[in-house]
Amino acid sequence: MDAVRAVADAVLYEGYLLYPYRASAAKNRSRWQFGVLGPPAAAAQAFGEAPDLEVQCLLRPGTGLGAVVIHLRFLQVQAREVQRREPDGTYLAVGALTVAGADMLSWDEAVEHEITLPELRLTGTGDFPVAVPGGEDVEPVVDPGGDPIGRIVRRRRPLTARVRTRVDPDGGLVRLTVSVTNEHAAPVTDKDSAVRSSLIGSHLLIEARDAAFVSLLDPPPAAAAAAARCRQHRCWPVLAGPAGSLDVVLGAPIILYDHPQIAEQSSGALYDCTEIDEILTLRVMTMTDVEKAEARATDPRAQAIVERCDAMSAADLQRLHGIGHAARGAEPRTVVTDRPWWDPAADSEVNPETDVVVVDGVPIARGSLVRVHPVRRADAQDLFYADQVARVAAVVADVDGEVHVAVVLVDDPAADLHDWYGRYLYFAPDELAPLPPAARPTSPEEN
Repeated sequence: MDAVRAVADAVLYEGYLLYPYRASAAKNRSRWQFGVLGPPAAAAQAFGEAPDLEVQCLLRPGTGLGAVVIHLRFLQVQAREVQRREPDGTYLAVGALTVAGADMLSWDEAVEHEITLPELRLTGTGDFPVAVPGGEDVEPVVDPGGDPIGRIVRRRRPLTARVRTRVDPDGGLVRLTVSVTNEHAAPVTDKDSAVRSSLIGSHLLIEARDAAFVSLLDPPPAAAAAAARCRQHRCWPVLAGPAGSLDVVLGAPIILYDHPQIAEQSSGALYDCTEIDEILTLRVMTMTDVEKAEARATDPRAQAIVERCDAMSAADLQRLHGIGHAARGAEPRTVVTDRPWWDPAADSEVNPETDVVVVDGVPIARGSLVRVHPVRRADAQDLFYADQVARVAAVVADVDGEVHVAVVLVDDPAADLHDWYGRYLYFAPDELAPLPPAARPTSPEEN
């Protein structure tokens, strides 16, 4: 379960911090994007998320009825308010407080919760109330001399939810339905109030005992019909744990493959699991000292990100970039270069103006005519380019060594403009068919 929880934590904290990880960043004004179960009244008034999720999965019982253990995981919003101590001894809420040259900021944090339900036999129904208390904590703030200059007050609202389960036979399998509903009964008046009464990043970990889960993404033929009958609502179940294991399912608010893993190159959490570590790391490195100081003051997790990125060496960055996966299930390949990929000198031997790629035994270079046959559907507009004649503008290679051919369509009235500002269509060599120079179609004007 440790490996499973590592992936589940990435789901749990998706959106907790959004780069560039500062409280004042516009992106951080709309956090908590995934797995939000809002209070019912907020959804009805259109300023909160829906209050429920539901997941259905298939299991093959073992020698007995089998059982499952359900873990409900989510975050509880915690408001962190910085207060300054006034001369009369009272406290005043402020946006920031500076102590020994470092700022402390008011910010919304989160408290992690994992509710483990009693073992559930694979039969009948179940109903489990969930109650998380609210609370208030006060942390004194003192100056370097030990004198009180303020305090940090953390407040949490109570959360109330319910988990319901149902088990139905489906041929030789059983279909397990798990629903989670936010049952917050108190009135809510605005978006902020709704968020503070929501379950954030909600997801499920379900362990099977004396039973095995069936993949819904790639079910065996005998289970395909039963898998097609499963319905999901704001939650998608995938097999979790090492490849080949069938004893844990992750029900996540984002769609994943079976057996998702944290990339071994990742050196630490960046709280945006749908992005690429390399991109986010480079973005952090572009922050100014002032922005980094604000990020450190925003949240301890943001501080850890900045310090980790600042400490990375060129070799560390190269490691983030150095593994490519040609296809799911394929063996990873290591890209080895003499110089770091971001060094312009590494491309000194590359010249798109003169480089050549061989297609069907014919050298293709700048000025060659080709017929386009898109097969990868990298862009919806590829459908409109099928069978069009194009002129090659350049043969280029990306940092992973893959070759791409830049073209402009011969019949495009803006072809000259595309050449002028260097905006081309890019296709793989196997999407092109060479044409002799005489194959260029003539326009009505030329006739």
